[in-house]
Amino acid sequence: MIRKFPARIQIPAVSINDVEYRQLLDINNRSKRVAFAHQKHDEGLTVNEIDLILHSSTKTVQKYLKLEPSEIEDRIIIKEKQHLLALQQKQQEVENARMLAKSGVPIEEISKEMHHTFKTIQYYLSPDYSIENRHYNVRIPGKLAPYEAEVIKLRSEGMTYPAIHKIITAKGYCGSVVSLRMFMQKEKIRKQAACCHDIACSDYQPKEFVQRKSITQLVYKSIDDVKTINKVQYEQVLKTYPIIADLYASVKELYEIIYSKHSDRLDAWLSRLEDYNIPELQTYVNGIRTDIDAVKNGIDLQYNNGLAEGSVNKIKVIKRVMYGRNSFELLKAKVLLQEQFYYKSN
Repeated sequence: MIRKFPARIQIPAVSINDVEYRQLLDINNRSKRVAFAHQKHDEGLTVNEIDLILHSSTKTVQKYLKLEPSEIEDRIIIKEKQHLLALQQKQQEVENARMLAKSGVPIEEISKEMHHTFKTIQYYLSPDYSIENRHYNVRIPGKLAPYEAEVIKLRSEGMTYPAIHKIITAKGYCGSVVSLRMFMQKEKIRKQAACCHDIACSDYQPKEFVQRKSITQLVYKSIDDVKTINKVQYEQVLKTYPIIADLYASVKELYEIIYSKHSDRLDAWLSRLEDYNIPELQTYVNGIRTDIDAVKNGIDLQYNNGLAEGSVNKIKVIKRVMYGRNSFELLKAKVLLQEQFYYKSN
């Protein structure tokens, strides 16, 4: 049933400052990510818990923990790096031209020496001249221009590129799916380079993600024991998916029924589960009702088959450790030896 929910549940950015959170998830801010991984590891989080927060793979986090944060330099987008280099070169040329002009060299000789036109040198010598390229990062509208806001909105909702392409094609778009992917990639780069916090959609709000795995752990752990989600995020998840709050309440009620020895409340609890109209829960309810008397006796009586189940599990562990390469006689000997060792140690 948990697969009904997305692997990453999107909620408003509430647990961390939006700018800080965006920088942390930006793979170009490698030093910040490495430092964050070390910080969380020192706090006692496991590698798997850290990769859930950073939305990275386990291997990536393991590599981060082997690095020294102070020795890591942030990556610079190649296009931005080339632009900065071009600005530095242009600034050097302007300074050289002004230095020559200040020393009395005519503009004609400066243009010949620097291999630029007379007009270019005049621009360099003008006090109002700026080395900034006004055409840099200026986007030329194309076929996708009328649909850009819709593409960003649909993509933020998790829709695939082929599905988005099908929708906008029906509205008149004649480009390819590849163009959508290229547009979204350039859009991400443009936002990072410009440090812009708005997108084309006017109703945009900062977002963050909670892993579905963290929500699953809350079924058998308290919120304080799950380090990959906090109380504020948990409350936002319940607002986004109210059914999760109902399911948590049902699980808690089942605990109360079992530990309070009130089997008479079980029928009403099963009826409430049926009202959710969830196939997986319906299967669970049917399974309990096929043997309802045994379930109620298990709640009311102090007797149970826990000892037998525990012994069976121990035998299975011993058998699987042997990888099926040995005989039944050896399995029997190992089981008896295990029991003998247990009694001696106690």
